[in-house]
Amino acid sequence: MDWWGSVFLIGVPVMLLLLAVGPFLLPEFKDPNAGRVDVFSAGLSLACILSIIYRVKRLAQDGAGWVPALAIAAGLAVGAVFVRRQLTLADPLIDMRLFRVPAFSVSLASYTLGTFVAFGVFAFVAQYLQLVLGLSPLAAGLWTTPFALSFIVGSLVTPRMTRHARPAFVMAGGLALAAVGFALFTQVGTRSGLAVLVASLVAYSLGLAPTFTLATDMIVGSAPPERAGAASALSETGSELGGALGIAIIGSLGTALYRGELAGAVSSGIPREAVEAARSTLGTAVAVAERLPYDAGAELLDAARTAFTDSLRLSGIVSACVVAVAAVLVAVLLRDVRTSPSEQSAE
Repeated sequence: MDWWGSVFLIGVPVMLLLLAVGPFLLPEFKDPNAGRVDVFSAGLSLACILSIIYRVKRLAQDGAGWVPALAIAAGLAVGAVFVRRQLTLADPLIDMRLFRVPAFSVSLASYTLGTFVAFGVFAFVAQYLQLVLGLSPLAAGLWTTPFALSFIVGSLVTPRMTRHARPAFVMAGGLALAAVGFALFTQVGTRSGLAVLVASLVAYSLGLAPTFTLATDMIVGSAPPERAGAASALSETGSELGGALGIAIIGSLGTALYRGELAGAVSSGIPREAVEAARSTLGTAVAVAERLPYDAGAELLDAARTAFTDSLRLSGIVSACVVAVAAVLVAVLLRDVRTSPSEQSAE
């Protein structure tokens, strides 16, 4: 059996080439008066994020309880300490004054929410294509190609659209289209949902492209030149945080629904330990079903696929609601921001 990690080896020669020629071809700019990195602040931010994300996932797996709730509360408390510390430091890890600029804060929020829904939903797509519809890994990958192509098209068209409309309306229109795309997930089925799924991927990819394209420019452009580096770093941090939270929260909601539905969807003729194992993941359910007698295995597999499809639909509903709210906020709060928001700066 081939090693799955071999798919990452293609990036090794590219990175080696970058390391060799990067120091000569990529100019480096340093702030001669740059402050020291506050290691304690970095530790606080890490503790806050890891505590919340880990406990959200455990909450979906083990159910409600005092331990995950207290851990999430503790993570939020650590986050509050982190914010307070940034406001008092001469050289903060994150310059909280940037958030006073609407063009910065709203753009960063929309960017973070965009990655939140994109990562959260896509975690279900590959499993649905392979384990529900029964496609091979190669076929599943090919059917997600329109998603990538749509994002490229949307990114190329966005600058032309901003010549005729303000960025807020371009972003809001895209988010509205993305909401429609996510809502289409509610129409997928366990046996025939490929066409609907591809249409949904195309719609939400096209819709999110303007946000990802314009939000980064607005985040960096709304900050003073001396804070452009910090603004860019916050943009990337928001993207990574949004993706991690999307997988954790939307994935946990889907997992909770899957586990709950599967527990009551099979007959008493299926061994309890088989049902408990199948509730962990859809992949485990497929493996367990193959070891059961034909009728019992077919029943368990059908119930697992139905429960997982319902989880995919739930992720679509949650994502549609999130981007619909984001579209309204962007249209209202950024309506006066022009293509180049450089005149908006922190006080």
